[in-house]
Amino acid sequence: MMLTEQTPVPETALPLEPFKAHLRLGTGFGEASLQDEVLISFLRAAIAAIEARTGKVLISRPFELTLQQWRDRAAQVLPVVPVTAISALVLIDAAGGEQTVETSLYRLIQDSQHPQLSPTVSLLPAIVSGGSLRITLTAGMAADWGGLPADLGQAVLLLAAHYYHYRDDTALSVGCMPFGVTSLIERYRLVRLSLGRVQ
Repeated sequence: MMLTEQTPVPETALPLEPFKAHLRLGTGFGEASLQDEVLISFLRAAIAAIEARTGKVLISRPFELTLQQWRDRAAQVLPVVPVTAISALVLIDAAGGEQTVETSLYRLIQDSQHPQLSPTVSLLPAIVSGGSLRITLTAGMAADWGGLPADLGQAVLLLAAHYYHYRDDTALSVGCMPFGVTSLIERYRLVRLSLGRVQ
């Protein structure tokens, strides 16, 4: 299985001005945009870290998932959350030939924890030996920054500010995330089922 982000979060979707206000940066100066590039990089890093910690995609964007085999042809759990649309399934044979699967043969089961690709017939189409399947999908909680829940938006700003203020510090422990951020994102973390237990 290989998941590829097709496009990054658009720069226009990043809360640059709210982040500047959060940092209390001065305004009205000729060099007001001097730090924009570094601020954008911290916002991207904060979004990526929160997405990794929660298992949820914040800003909607396209992904490609490539499979060499199904885990279960009766239903395939998708590795990103929330999935809002599946735009294509393409079967690829061992020689590289492609065949688009009819949209009438599958459907998306939306779920806040474990979205699934499910067949409308008995089973999902077979993947031939040496071949693969490419799924093109869209995932994300909101189309733009304004559509995100307020607590997640605040968590991104807090974490980006943490990265900004400690940008020269190399002594922080691995995986360090401020308590304020972890408390804000805790309820969004994926529930993982393992051996009958909820983790």
